[in-house]
This record gives sequence, C-alpha cells and structure tokens, in this order.
Amino acid sequence: MSQTEEIGIVGYGVYIPRFRIRVEEVARIWGQPGEVVRKALGVEEKSIPDMDEDTITISVEASKNALKMADILPEDIEAVYVGSESHPYAVKPTATIVSEAVGAAPITTAADLEFACKAGTAGVQMCLGLVKSKIINIGLAVGADCSQGRPGDALEYTASAGACALLIGSYNIIVSIDHTESFTTDTPDFWRREGATYPSHGGRFTGEPAYFKHVTRAAENIMHNTNTTPDDYDYVVFHEPNSKFPLATAKKLGFTKEKVDPSLAVRYIGNTYSASSMIGLAAVLDIAKAGDKILMISYGSGSGSDAFTMTVKDGIEERRKDIPKVQDYIDEKQYLDYSYYTKHRGKIKM
Repeated sequence: MSQTEEIGIVGYGVYIPRFRIRVEEVARIWGQPGEVVRKALGVEEKSIPDMDEDTITISVEASKNALKMADILPEDIEAVYVGSESHPYAVKPTATIVSEAVGAAPITTAADLEFACKAGTAGVQMCLGLVKSKIINIGLAVGADCSQGRPGDALEYTASAGACALLIGSYNIIVSIDHTESFTTDTPDFWRREGATYPSHGGRFTGEPAYFKHVTRAAENIMHNTNTTPDDYDYVVFHEPNSKFPLATAKKLGFTKEKVDPSLAVRYIGNTYSASSMIGLAAVLDIAKAGDKILMISYGSGSGSDAFTMTVKDGIEERRKDIPKVQDYIDEKQYLDYSYYTKHRGKIKM
C-alpha cells in the first residue's frame, strides 16, 4: 500500500475484570507445588469475570474504550466482528449485541468468529480487507473470552478473561498495518465438542507441533516476504498462553527479551485466549512512540497464526492519554480464593 492508502488502527481499547486468583491458590487445591507451577508457567495470577460478566459485556467495555480513543461517532462503524471461543449463545450472535450496545450504524455487517485464540485477529484481517476495498470506512474487530478450564486440569492455572477492541480505518490512524498474512494447518491440539462444558487438549502436543511450529513459521514467512529481520522491529508480540512460550519463541527467532517483555500481560492476568495477543499489542501501544515498528503473531489452536507488521504513527501519545491502559487494569484487582472462584465461574452445578 502506498503512503496515501495506509490502513490501520484508529483506536484501541481493552477491558480486564478486576477479580484475580493466584496460581498458588489453584495449586493448593490440587496438591501441586504452587511456586514450582508459577515459575514453570511464568504466570503469577489470572483474571476472573464477575458473575454478571461474559464475553458480550467485556467486549462492549473494550469497544467503548476504543471509541473514546478514536474520537469518532459510533455510527461511523460499518462492520463488527467478535472473535471468541466463549460466545454466550450457541445460536445468537455476540456481534449484533455489541454493535447495538455501542451504537454502530444499523447497516453494520456483524458476525461472530471462532478460531480458538486467533479469532480476534481474524476479525482484524476481515476489517482490513473491507476498508482497503472501500466497502466500509471503519470496522471494529474484538477479541474476547471468558475462558474455562476443567477443575484440576492444567488449563485452570491460566484460563482467564479479557477483551481487546481495535477500530480499523484509513484516516486518523495511530498505527499503520503494513502487511498481514497467515499460516494454517490441521493440527488438533485443543478442542471442545458441542455441548461440552470444558475443552480438551493434547497436553505436551500443544507445544512443538502446534504453538511453536505455527507462530515461528508465520513470523519467518512475514519477515521473509517483507524483507525484514528482528533488528528492524522495536517490539514483538506473540500469543500468550503463558510467558514461557513467547519468550522461547522470541529467542528462537532472534528477538531480544527486551523486545517481547513489554507485551507480557499474561504474567498478571493469565491467558485471555482470543484477546491474548491483542491485549499484548495494546500493552505495547500504551508505551510506544511514533516510528516504532511492531511484529505481532497470534495463534489459534486447530491450528493457525495471523502475522502483522505495524508502524506507530504521530499523535498516539495524545490519543491514548484519557483511556484506561493495560497496566491500569492489571493494577486494579481483588483476590478471590478457590471457593469464590468456582462460584464466579459456575463450576459447581446444581
């Protein structure tokens, strides 16, 4: 795209519930060594939705923050995509509720997306295509989840809640999206059948043939196709199931720890699934300055990765002043013990 045809992020917003549970508290219930688990995952605690919060409500909050940053009218939004693996309804779109709640135009295209943890970035790509083809002016892509883990399962240590909303357009952008591509295979490392309460996973299989293969290949491909190297980027953002995987991937690809560290919100809020890489991006954008280059790679089990190269633009410092930052949400917290956690997450069935 030429300079006059730049398309990118007009505004971004996040929302993270204030409730937390420490990794050691989950480990205590299941007789596991809490400190060992915490250090192995690189995760201190995770966020928990309130009893009246779900993927819809947290998507709305994140979208309102994005609208405030963009300083646009809600009716300027002409497409809404909500990516999640915890949509409240099996048949009834989340996106239509979010669209109406934020005041988007009635002509808005709205749809729910599902591709495990990369459903949100798939929405970003769809909005990019619609804006670039001039079918719409502004699109809203949301990644949000109130994720679940079976009691006693490894997922229970990190499965958390959060949302990130990105407004995509071609004017007043604060971050240009310079290139995007994907890498996808049929690698069934994680799944949940219709009607099942909790997901299943392939254990250690989720690492090397799933996460690492797809994230690494997507990163290598996009750097090759854009003729860039790790030295060309100021920050790199990966999907964050824990902090161990992104750090290992960064090292393998040749990125320094300092380039990935600012994105690792997972340490304090856990794995927000479809919002994970997008919240990591927001954490970087909260501190980035004009001219900074960013590489972002999402990951969704099943399996696939979306890759993006971005450039931060002038004006971001002014636009982000009055909206809640990722760190603000990390700092505002209230701890629950395991009994209240099970109540909040509906793990006790009557």
